[in-house]
Amino acid sequence: MIRFFVQNFGCRATQADGAALEAQLAERGLAGAESREAADLVILNTCTVTAEADHDARAAIRRVHRENPAARILVTGCYAQRAPDELAKMPGVEWVVGNSHKTLIADLAAREQIDFHGGGILTGDIFETRDILTAPVPESAPDSGGDRTRPNLKIQDGCHNRCSFCVIPFVRGKSRYVAADQVIAQVRSLGQTYREVVLSGINLGRWGREAGSNMRLPDLIRRMLAETGIERIRLSSVEPMDFSDDLLELMASNERIARHVHAPLQSGSDTILRRMHRKYRPRHYADRVRKARDLMPDAAIGADVMTGFPGETDALFEESRQFIEAMPFTYLHVFTYSERPGTPAATMADAVPVPVRKDRNRILRELAAAKNQAFRQSMVGREFSAVTLDPPGLALTDNFVRATLDMPYTPNRLVRLRVTGLDHAGIRACIVAA
Repeated sequence: MIRFFVQNFGCRATQADGAALEAQLAERGLAGAESREAADLVILNTCTVTAEADHDARAAIRRVHRENPAARILVTGCYAQRAPDELAKMPGVEWVVGNSHKTLIADLAAREQIDFHGGGILTGDIFETRDILTAPVPESAPDSGGDRTRPNLKIQDGCHNRCSFCVIPFVRGKSRYVAADQVIAQVRSLGQTYREVVLSGINLGRWGREAGSNMRLPDLIRRMLAETGIERIRLSSVEPMDFSDDLLELMASNERIARHVHAPLQSGSDTILRRMHRKYRPRHYADRVRKARDLMPDAAIGADVMTGFPGETDALFEESRQFIEAMPFTYLHVFTYSERPGTPAATMADAVPVPVRKDRNRILRELAAAKNQAFRQSMVGREFSAVTLDPPGLALTDNFVRATLDMPYTPNRLVRLRVTGLDHAGIRACIVAA
């Protein structure tokens, strides 16, 4: 029997893809291996959002080939779609399968009956792709890289936006969504095993926006609440202008939806947002975030921000920093700008020196750490709902704070906990009701 191991890199959508691959491979009779070293087939599901992500994937390929030279290596994901020839030349790589053909991987692994070109490369026009890789129903496929108690369910793929810095539309294709009935069936199945499911997508807020649908994301969530037993629904990243009043009011009014808003910002400078081709201005973003805070005073509010975009002067960075400081963020994901081949930003003038980019990254990370500590401090002495994690002794609160419990507790349970103090990056807590 072929033993496989899937290693995922990057975003929640990629993690969900990897979990779906695992489920499909198991459905075809392959057995999961506990490590790369024990596998006959190693699938590396890559990211390409930054040069660092590319570097991590190449390093992993070299490591697998060195530690398990007998393993057959299949590289897939966004890097595989963007630069298949580059990856196919690496020692040990037998197959490169782009996102355009990712749904065929399980058949390839089980029967090896797929025609390749160029010595093991299978890619195509991603903009012609209409399929979305999903786990078989009723399989419940948790995020293989996480704690295995909070499965990611990808319900949307692709992106219609054309942000000047972003390569993702060119490796994920057009925005498309999983049909509502299929989503409901998957959530219903997952709800039999798990307490919480995380809805993910490349542009999640666009679910249902394509031709032929009269539903939007809030409508889908209402169906989940009415037709499934899932105890908690958490949204991953949603573009700021897709956090409609309807969606925010729904989140605030139902305890089965996590109080967790993640809205990518990228920059707090109006000038830089325009150069990035983002579809909102700082005032629009602030309106959505403040609406979320007014409706959900204890919610986690997070953002992706970028430093060092071309043309970001000291003054424009300071404008962004001040905007971020004024927002009620509880955490930030801070990225240093990385030129991506083929994007408009890669050829823009006024490039920011890399050391300056990194120093600005440090400044924002320090600001984020202070905001996060203040948020966690405000939780001390209060009670919150949480899902217990694996390994035992950890939990994640409704508002997205990692808790260290005073004693081990069975994973995958919804509990009520009281916050007793802070630890290095989270909180310490005791369970008061289960």
